[in-house]
Amino acid sequence: MNLKDRLVADMKDAMKAKQEGKLRLSVIRMARASIKNAEIDKKRELSEEEVIEVLAREVKMRRDSIEEYVKANRQDVVDQLNEEIRILMPYLPEQLSETEIRSLVQEALQATGAQGPREMGKVMGYLMPKVKGKADGKLVNQIVKEALG
Repeated sequence: MNLKDRLVADMKDAMKAKQEGKLRLSVIRMARASIKNAEIDKKRELSEEEVIEVLAREVKMRRDSIEEYVKANRQDVVDQLNEEIRILMPYLPEQLSETEIRSLVQEALQATGAQGPREMGKVMGYLMPKVKGKADGKLVNQIVKEALG
């Protein structure tokens, strides 16, 4: 079952759950709408990888929003955003651990021959296609900065 079919099936389950599935239903509907908008923009059906990219972008938007709401001292919104992220995460590939990311960074440093912070773009260009959808870009960026530091 592909990801889009899984979203439809989970949306039906959330509808049947009535009140308990209300947040889950709205998050799944939002994810499906984002996928549909991306398909309209590209004028074709998205591949499985592109669907994962859309879902990863949705999770990233929520993580970025959490930082702002923490600064604004809005714990209620932070809790809801965390719950939305928790609902979306099962649709993404298993996330890489920090140790796995560090080993990929070392591999990228050897492959690119990067020496200092000025060559960060070269390392990120090599690394990002390998971790796309599997790791948070900010974390990858931070680990590369440490390694090149």
